[in-house]
Amino acid sequence: MELSRLARVAGLLFGLMIGRIAAAAAQDVGAFPPLLASPREPAFFAAYVWDRSARLASRLATVGLGQTISLIESGRWEVAVAAGVFSQFNMDSRTNDLINADYLVGLPVVYRRRGFATRFQVYHQSSHLGDEYLLHTGTRRADLTFESAQLLVSHAGAAWRIYGGGEYAFSRSPSDLKPAVLRAGVEYRGAHPVAHVGRLTTGRLVAGIDVAAAQVRAWQPAWSLVSGLELTAPGSAWHWSLLLKAYTGPTPFGQFYRDRLSSIGGGISFTR
Repeated sequence: MELSRLARVAGLLFGLMIGRIAAAAAQDVGAFPPLLASPREPAFFAAYVWDRSARLASRLATVGLGQTISLIESGRWEVAVAAGVFSQFNMDSRTNDLINADYLVGLPVVYRRRGFATRFQVYHQSSHLGDEYLLHTGTRRADLTFESAQLLVSHAGAAWRIYGGGEYAFSRSPSDLKPAVLRAGVEYRGAHPVAHVGRLTTGRLVAGIDVAAAQVRAWQPAWSLVSGLELTAPGSAWHWSLLLKAYTGPTPFGQFYRDRLSSIGGGISFTR
């Protein structure tokens, strides 16, 4: 059931992406580019990580399917729709069971002026355990779902971007899920290429640190770090990235939000 739901969502998102590629190819990135190091930013990515945690496998594949699509652009304003699914698979098991899948859909509104950008969005997230994982472990599924209002402010220069803000879950289940989250981060995108692939594609160094602290985990910080090479072709707003990833703190996987996770690995991503 979870795999079929994942396939339906993936098909929908892939169709939306294909419909937008032609229009996006000659445009700049959106008014509020995706956060590079946040583990819950809609994007297309796949990673293989080694982790230490109480209930998860020691080797995981993490996959994200998602995008933020601009609906209305007027002057400094942009209204968009964001959707994504974030899944984790047990690479220690023979069948590579789906462990957890988080589904997110939101409506971001962005205001941009010079180097500053403000993003306000209301979004829904629900989390589900995979059927195979339930069958093999007997774990009890939690009813985790919430609607949250998020506000982020960023400032970008030629190579650096800093951001900060927070969110408040105004509707949530279970009822004891505390509502507040604070987030901040810094990103670096090299202003000049450091590699050339073929005649046209260039690569630049990128790195990011994202830190989030949730009230439900007594404000324990969750640190996410990425670094690698971002590849871009002239005239395209899409980027391929080859990234090393590290994470430590309360797990970002919905059904395991009360657990702690440390991981390191690498992967690829495809973002605009």
